Amino acid sequence: MSLLRLVLPIAALALTASAQPQRIDIQLSNFKFAPATIAMTHGQPYVLHLANGAGGSHDFVAKTFFAAAAIAPGDRAKIRGGSVELEGGESTEIHRTAPAPGSYEVHCSHFMHSTFGMTGKIVVR
Repeated sequence: MSLLRLVLPIAALALTASAQPQRIDIQLSNFKFAPATIAMTHGQPYVLHLANGAGGSHDFVAKTFFAAAAIAPGDRAKIRGGSVELEGGESTEIHRTAPAPGSYEVHCSHFMHSTFGMTGKIVVR
């Protein structure tokens, strides 16, 4: 019995560790994010593929979300002050695990961009 109790938690950890991350494509363009609402499941691994299709720069600001999510060590340097900055035509990927359930606000902090509608949210269930 004790061997079974030891093996089951190890097997569960192996399944969780080997779970393939789900890719979520997020397009940044002039004054919008597509999709504007990003749905995730708590504890699941994801790859956020951020692509700026505009000619000028935009950022993806999600301070509370990035502070709460488990970010892959190699991707932490891409996030500064809860924001990912992308020049026109640039893209990047952020590997992370979804944080606690809740709604996390997203916006572009460039002058007047959020006023013109460049806002969104991440909903974790």
